[in-house]
Amino acid sequence: MCNVFASQDPATYACETRAIRLHGHCTSIRLEAGFWRILERIAAAEGTSPTRFLATLHDEVLARRGEIGNFASLLRVTCLHWLENQDRHAAEIAARAKRAA
Repeated sequence: MCNVFASQDPATYACETRAIRLHGHCTSIRLEAGFWRILERIAAAEGTSPTRFLATLHDEVLARRGEIGNFASLLRVTCLHWLENQDRHAAEIAARAKRAA
């Protein structure tokens, strides 16, 4: 029943720690490799680097909510949201591009 999940490469769920700069401060984020790959895909779709995407997301959440309780968890759920809503995300990018033109 779970063969497709149980047979995945352990490298996909190995943790990776990456250093990023948020508001001029260096910090590190630890996520599973599979989440980093999805964040790289999201950033590419946005036309930016993963680091820039993370900084922008961080700033926008702070502006909306005033705080971020657990940024790593927010990033994991962002990946899930993007996987479930890729059409919506693509439409939003297209609308932004149209407004900029």
